[in-house]
Amino acid sequence: MSMQRNVLGEPLEECSASPRTGFTRSGSCESGPQDLGSHTVCVLMTREFLEFSRERGNDLSTPVPEYEFPGLKPGDRWCLCASRWGEALQAGRAPRVAVRATHERALEILALVDLKAHAIDLS
Repeated sequence: MSMQRNVLGEPLEECSASPRTGFTRSGSCESGPQDLGSHTVCVLMTREFLEFSRERGNDLSTPVPEYEFPGLKPGDRWCLCASRWGEALQAGRAPRVAVRATHERALEILALVDLKAHAIDLS
C-alpha cells in the first residue's frame, strides 16, 4: 500500500493505539477500497457524541469482545465514519477532530473547512 495521506496532504498520523482503532485496527485511519464506510475521521469521543451515535443505532459505548471492540468512553480517540461525523455536524453534536490523523479520503464526503473548525491539533 502506498503512503497514506491526511486531509492536509501530509503523511497520515496515528489516531489511537489504545484503544486500537482504524478499519484494519492498525491504530490509524488508513483507508482503501475495502473500507466501504470510510472510517477516516480521527475524533476525540465525547459523551454527547456517544449518545448521539447510540440514538442513531450505533452503540459505540458497549464492548463487543468477539470483534475485539472495547467500547468507547469520552476522551478516547477513534476512527469514525465520515458520513456519521457529517450527520453529527448537521445536528450540532460533532466531536473534535485530529486533523493530522484524518485520512484524505474524508474529503470525498466532508469539507476541510468543517474539519479544521473542529480541530484539536491545529493552532
